[in-house]
Amino acid sequence: QVQLVESGGGLVQPGGSLGLSCAASGTFYSIHVMGWYRQRPGKQREMVAGIAEGGTADYADTVKGRFTISRDNVKNTAYLQMNSLEPSDTAIYYCNVLVRDSATRSPYIFWGQGTQVTVSS
Repeated sequence: QVQLVESGGGLVQPGGSLGLSCAASGTFYSIHVMGWYRQRPGKQREMVAGIAEGGTADYADTVKGRFTISRDNVKNTAYLQMNSLEPSDTAIYYCNVLVRDSATRSPYIFWGQGTQVTVSS
């Protein structure tokens, strides 16, 4: 079992910045991918950014150039730095990890509880 603790959400003005973090704990062989998804009001959950264990990152087109994902493999923590925030970035942001089971190496996906990000003047 893996526990994810997210932090860093809140209210920010348009054009501002906000950082999110997601700390993973539990028993696993490795964390293959750490990522962030979001669910905007009235929309389906969508991928925002993901980063593999080796550091390769991927972003949704809507956030490229504004958001940066990073991870600390020692602390098992992922970070999402969000700059130039827009009202359309308002959403609940969910941490997502793909881990390898310690015994079988099978992949499992876990989700965080979500943190609210509101971009408004």
